[in-house]
This record gives sequence, structure tokens and C-alpha cells, in this order.
Amino acid sequence: MTTHLSNVWFSVTPLQVASGSGCWVTTTDGVEYLDFAGGIAVNSTGHSHPTVVAAIAKQAERFIHAQVNVYKHDLLEPLATKLAELTPHGIDKFFFANSGAEITEASVKLAKQATKRPHVIVFSGSFHGRTHMAMAMTTSKTGYRAGHAPLPAGVFVAPFPDPLVEDQDAEVARALKGLDHLLKSMTAPEETAAMILEPVLGEGGYIPAPPKFIAGLVERCRAHGILFIADEVQSGFGRTGAMFAVEHYGIQPDIICMAKGIASGFPFAALGTTAELDAKWTKGSHGGTYGGNAMGCAAALATIEVMSDPAFMPNVRDRGEQLMGGLRELQHHDAGIIQVRGLGLMVGVELADSTRVAAIQQHCLDEGRMILMNAGTYGTTLRWMPPLVVNEHEIEIGLAAFGAALKATA
Repeated sequence: MTTHLSNVWFSVTPLQVASGSGCWVTTTDGVEYLDFAGGIAVNSTGHSHPTVVAAIAKQAERFIHAQVNVYKHDLLEPLATKLAELTPHGIDKFFFANSGAEITEASVKLAKQATKRPHVIVFSGSFHGRTHMAMAMTTSKTGYRAGHAPLPAGVFVAPFPDPLVEDQDAEVARALKGLDHLLKSMTAPEETAAMILEPVLGEGGYIPAPPKFIAGLVERCRAHGILFIADEVQSGFGRTGAMFAVEHYGIQPDIICMAKGIASGFPFAALGTTAELDAKWTKGSHGGTYGGNAMGCAAALATIEVMSDPAFMPNVRDRGEQLMGGLRELQHHDAGIIQVRGLGLMVGVELADSTRVAAIQQHCLDEGRMILMNAGTYGTTLRWMPPLVVNEHEIEIGLAAFGAALKATA
């Protein structure tokens, strides 16, 4: 078959899909698959949630594009107000864009302007996007960076605790010592604008940051006037069983990056920060043609409406416990599973080798009709990121398909 599509996209499956509903997608030949990739953790309310669909359709009749520099449409302020209610205390000013990479890059631009400092610290295993600056901040796989050098300077990489080390207190101490060494040897505190961290590493392997580690980072940031940026592009909007992962840690970021699940699949992203920092962001020094577009705002407001149902977040937590409990039960019978970890419905299963991970994925697709993706620097983590509306029976189906794949690949 001749195709005019670029060859640059990698493919998780060969499926040609015609439609999606909830946690399921249907191919052009009528076969249903359980989508536990969730659009790479984007389809927070499932495929084509009726509330989100209705909001987008209604907005399309009024405005498709109302450019924010030219005039302000009537969904901008309502969405900013909702986000001010949902985000951590003190975050009350919002900038809108279209993707996670745009927002992480915007966060660095803001940090540099506000502090008048040139450098940023990231952490090993990070993924912050695919633009040049975001690539420079990404350390989870060389494949994301290879062939694009030279990348922007001023990015320094500090250690992230290894989750497989048994003594986690000692491992956290080692990682923080590495950060202290970096501040002494490569980027002085007075030239470091920000530290940016995913509270749960995404492409790096679905690894929740140890609480003592995050506390240590924030302590050092506060001591040196360094801004702390929480990259919640993948972990935000209910993915971990709280609206934002930082809620599990009781910390207040200076800047928070949001995208993926914010609008149930419609391209939309947001940066949240304090009024004090926002006042230091020079007017006109950042922007974007489609940022704050009316369709995206409608989708985001509808997503928040769905997530505001009192039963929504408890379901995420309950299904996450069900999933991890089932995976740990399977771990008892399979020595190849090294670790099951995660928060809410952001769950990783670490296996001994990437070859088996690929075989399990293929078996789940072919025999279980379930879509999974891998993660981690070595491709040894299977990540579970189903839509947050997943029900108990669908988790059971997923666990059964995974259990069968484990037996078939043992």
C-alpha cells in the first residue's frame, strides 16, 4: 500500500481504527481492542466522552479559532478560574498552548526571565518533549535526541533515585549528594534558574519520585532562590488518583506544566504560576497562534466537569489499587517481574529484559486484544495508562490478557 505519510512516526500497533468509545477502539474491520495506552495517557475521560464531544460541537458553531492576541473569547477566563481552583495553593496565573513540549519550554522561558539566570537542572530518566530545548532536557532515551545535535546549552542533569535499589533512604541520599555536587561543580545556584521534575517519571519508566527526594529538591530550591517546576504533563489531571501528583507530596511548585489529559485528547496545554512570577514575564515575550483556542478551552472545561463528579477520582484510586493488586499477584508466580510500581492509574511493571516486554505486548495485542506500551531507558517497563473512566470488569479483562501473555512468554 502506497502511503504519503511521513516515515518518522514509530508504531506501537499496525491497527487502523475507525472509532473509539470509553476504553475501547474499533478497527476499520470491526474488531474491538481494549486501549490501555489511552492515547499515551491523554484520553483521561475515555474516547469521545459525550460531555466533551457536546462541548466541542457547541463551541465549533460559535468559534473555531478566536486568536487570543487579537481579542479574548469568553472561555479563557472561566478556564483560568477553574484551574486556579484545582492547582496547588498560590498558582493563580495561566498561559495556554497546544502541547506538553510547548509548555515545558515556556516554563523555562519564564524561569529565565523571572530569575535572570541562564541554567536549568533536569533529572536522569526525564522526558520533557521533542522541541530542541525540550530535547535538551530529555534524558530517558538517546533515540529522542540522536541526530539532532547540537542541542541548546545550559541544561544540567542530576541523578534520580534508582527504584530497584533496596535501601531507598540511602539511594535518595546518593541522588541528593549528586545534585549538591552539580551545584558545586557545574552550575552554581546563583546561575540556576530552575529545577524541573516529573513527580512520576513518564518515558523514564513510570517511577514515582520518593517523597524524601522531592522534599530535598524543594528545600534546595528555596534555599538558593531556584524555581521548582513540576512537569505534570503526563501525571496531571487525575492520572495518579489526585488532580496533580504533587498533591501526594504536599509540595507547592513555583510553576506547573499541564497537558495530555487536560482536554481529553483535544490538543491543549497550560502553564500555571504565581502572580509574582507572572508579573516578571515581559509582555509580548512569549505567545503562540493557537494558544488558548476556543475549541481547546471548551474541551478542557468539559473534562474538568466530568472529573468533578464525586465518584470520578475515587474510581481512579480504586481501579489503580485493583490493577496493582492484580499485577502483584501475578508477580508472585513469575520471577521475571522485578517490580510493580505507580500511583493511581499510572502503573509500571518492570521486567528483566526488553525482549520479553516486546513479546508480552505482542501477545496482548494479538491474543488479548489489548494495547499496552513500554517505557524506560532500556525498554524493560510495561506501562499501564488506561482511560480514567475504566471500570472494574475492564481491569479484570486487562489482567487476564496480561496473565496469559506472561505464561505464553515464560
